[in-house]
Amino acid sequence: MFDLQEIRADFPLLGRKVYGKPLVYLDNGATAQKPRQVIDKVNYLHSELNGNIHRGAHYLSEECTSEYEAAREAVRRFIGAGSTREIVFTSGATQSINTVAYSYGEKFVHEGDNIVVTEMEHHANIVPWQLLCERKGAELRVLPFSDDGSLRTDRLPELLDKRTKMVAITQASNVLGTRPDLKYVIHMAHDAGVPVLVDGCQGIVHGGVDVRELDCDFYVFSGHKLYGPTGIGVLWAKEKWLEAMPPFLGGGDMVKTVTFAKTIYAELPLKFEAGTTNFIGAIGLGEAVRYLETLDLVALGQHEHALLDYTTEKLLQIPGLRIYGQTPDKCSIVSFTAEGTHPYDIGMILDKMGIAVRTGTHCAEPVMTHYGLTGMVRASLALYNTLEEADRLAEGVAKAVTMLRG
Repeated sequence: MFDLQEIRADFPLLGRKVYGKPLVYLDNGATAQKPRQVIDKVNYLHSELNGNIHRGAHYLSEECTSEYEAAREAVRRFIGAGSTREIVFTSGATQSINTVAYSYGEKFVHEGDNIVVTEMEHHANIVPWQLLCERKGAELRVLPFSDDGSLRTDRLPELLDKRTKMVAITQASNVLGTRPDLKYVIHMAHDAGVPVLVDGCQGIVHGGVDVRELDCDFYVFSGHKLYGPTGIGVLWAKEKWLEAMPPFLGGGDMVKTVTFAKTIYAELPLKFEAGTTNFIGAIGLGEAVRYLETLDLVALGQHEHALLDYTTEKLLQIPGLRIYGQTPDKCSIVSFTAEGTHPYDIGMILDKMGIAVRTGTHCAEPVMTHYGLTGMVRASLALYNTLEEADRLAEGVAKAVTMLRG
């Protein structure tokens, strides 16, 4: 069952004070707090079980290797993948996308081809594709969104042609909260013979994923947004693509044999895990996944939806405040501006009240450009946030706006 106070007790940092006031942490879209179970696991690994994986015959190495591969299995189960061969550990979603853009792109993208992204993407799902297009002489095409935050999927057919090599799309916008109709996008792309990469950084946190049911070709996410450690992420891909793609990085652990004449690569997924990976982070991510599996995810979803509705209603009572992203099934992200104020000023005032929000472009400048803005305030809600915290946010914003407007 979903016991909010019991859950909050699992997250030690939520009990601290900032500037003498109880912390209200609403920057979860940037990084989430970690439950005690993850913290304890990481501390245990550092203090009692630190040994390099896949390399040693000694006890510490063997135990760490076992824990690492168990984490891979936990991730496989959590996202509904068919095999651990499809689960590649990376430093985060950014590296995951860059791996695909480079490895897939080097083999399959040529001059005159094109890549389709959406206007609402995080920079991490734009820049790697721009770099690929610059290297290859390919074209970057953009699927726009409407002012309410809904993606213009009706425009997708006109962007797809025989030279399209990839569609890269978010599962949930980190600014607007929009959840695009991925089933439609994937169906249309596959009908055109085009693979699809999904950025799941926000989507996996708010609603999860079953990659086989979704039928995308690539899926990426970062551990630190999923209540796990920083510096760890996942690239899932259909095995056929991982087999066909050359490795992104070369070095130790991604090889079977090495001679000066030729190198034979290791089997999947190690082919894409060069060097000493962040095995402690990966094991910590496995622990975060196991923690989430103990929760009633249906009740959790209902809680986040109710919290989003309540927060939205409270904020909209403030004169001159505008929320960006109004789609009915959006995830629990609220980005806004207030007439006559600057987002950074609101964020600074809220900080002095113990309320942590995000200000700026949120690594999504094209979204800002769409609305003619230089930034927004973003409150991103998580499973441990409460209605009382939503009240404090609304009261804090109202006070900040009054102060700033003079």
